[in-house]
Amino acid sequence: MSLQYLGLSEINGPLVYLDNVENASYEEMVEIKCGDGSTRLGRVVQLDGKRAAIQVFEGTNGLSLKNTKTKFTGKPMELPLSKELLGRVFNGSGKPIDGLGEIYAEKSADINGQPLNPVSRVYPRNYINTGISSIDALTTLIRGQKLPIFSGSGMPHNDLAVQLVKQAKISDGDGKNFCIVFAAMGVKNDVADYFKRSFEEAGVMEKVVMFINLSNDPIIERTLTPRCALTAAEYLAYEHDMHVLVILTDITSYCEALREFSSSKGEIPGRKGYPGYLYSDLASLYERAGIVKGANGSVTQIPILTMPNDDITHPIPDLTGYITEGQIVLDRNLNQMGVYPPVGVLPSLSRLMKDGIGEGYTRKDHSDVSNQLFAAYAKVQDARSLASVIGEDELSDVDKQYMSFGTLFEEHFLNQGFDVNRTIEETLDLGWDLLSVLPRGELDRVDNEVLDQYYDHERAVQRFQIKAGPIIKELENPGE
Repeated sequence: MSLQYLGLSEINGPLVYLDNVENASYEEMVEIKCGDGSTRLGRVVQLDGKRAAIQVFEGTNGLSLKNTKTKFTGKPMELPLSKELLGRVFNGSGKPIDGLGEIYAEKSADINGQPLNPVSRVYPRNYINTGISSIDALTTLIRGQKLPIFSGSGMPHNDLAVQLVKQAKISDGDGKNFCIVFAAMGVKNDVADYFKRSFEEAGVMEKVVMFINLSNDPIIERTLTPRCALTAAEYLAYEHDMHVLVILTDITSYCEALREFSSSKGEIPGRKGYPGYLYSDLASLYERAGIVKGANGSVTQIPILTMPNDDITHPIPDLTGYITEGQIVLDRNLNQMGVYPPVGVLPSLSRLMKDGIGEGYTRKDHSDVSNQLFAAYAKVQDARSLASVIGEDELSDVDKQYMSFGTLFEEHFLNQGFDVNRTIEETLDLGWDLLSVLPRGELDRVDNEVLDQYYDHERAVQRFQIKAGPIIKELENPGE
């Protein structure tokens, strides 16, 4: 039996309250019929005995305390699912906004996902090729991994997100079983248009499912957007055996909506006003990445978040770092130097990288070149710090060579441009060419057998003109 309640007890911001409610459930969907005959959707967000607090998706403007009718549906919010999701654009609550009509659903699923037995998880192996050298070589993205991007206000994380969608592909097969679920939260209209236009112009829209929540959309919809996206991803991965890359931008907007939502319910705030359950809430999103026994597909996550004031100790990046398996940090200094993408190598890492690269996955020498590039670039920072104190002219010859290597590394390895898509072989070969600029004796992270095969100082000289000083200048055609 379905009961319909007439009138409301209280209206407070986006929340309405009902007293004497029987058999209501947390997160149950509610239909609210206004006095003018229109219908709005809501969700039960708080229960206190027989008193229920309902978050109204479309807002509470125009609702009446007396003649509003409320009907409890008896089920949580569900997303209609079909393989027709591919190539479609939805709002934050899963409603089509591309003018192509409703989805003919094969099934519907709870957007909160199903409990997953940890024992049924498969350890992530193999990698996803992004075409971006700094990621593929140094912080490799592994299938089933959750690898966030830590950015800042004004940084090109939106461009990087578009480039990932355009270029990402799995290492084996023809890519037919690879797709991307892209969710944008709290973005402005021009940014949303930029995403859609870029995907269409690149010809990748048919393999993308888009969920877009605009900055003027209700905050409750913003808290639903990543859950809708992940539900779609799980369906495509586990029921259609697809490898799904989920890109969520911007998690900071999601967390701020959660803070506003928590405040409206009168909950006791935690660090910087965010709710005390922020960690478990983020974990409920991030932990939906992975591979499950018996399924041929996988769900890989790249959440993008902007660090307020570039503070990596802020609660959002701090808690994200605890849950995820590494991070890619964008560096503001590199961005100001015109380097794109401005990936800060030293604070970035991929904790699952060691098990998804090497022979059989990328290339046998991948681990060697990666370790040596990290070590060499760390010495570049030491040399630069010393030069800022005593002056570059007073540095030793080896330190000057490291300074030159650092300049080359940033100009030709990190900086590759928005439209450049490098294969893993091109990336690793470029890494060896850069390392070959240094004296062989400085490459102490690589075995002599590997150096015999890949170290070639003459080849490096052919690619980069080395003059006394040593001042290194790019040739007119560095690829030749």
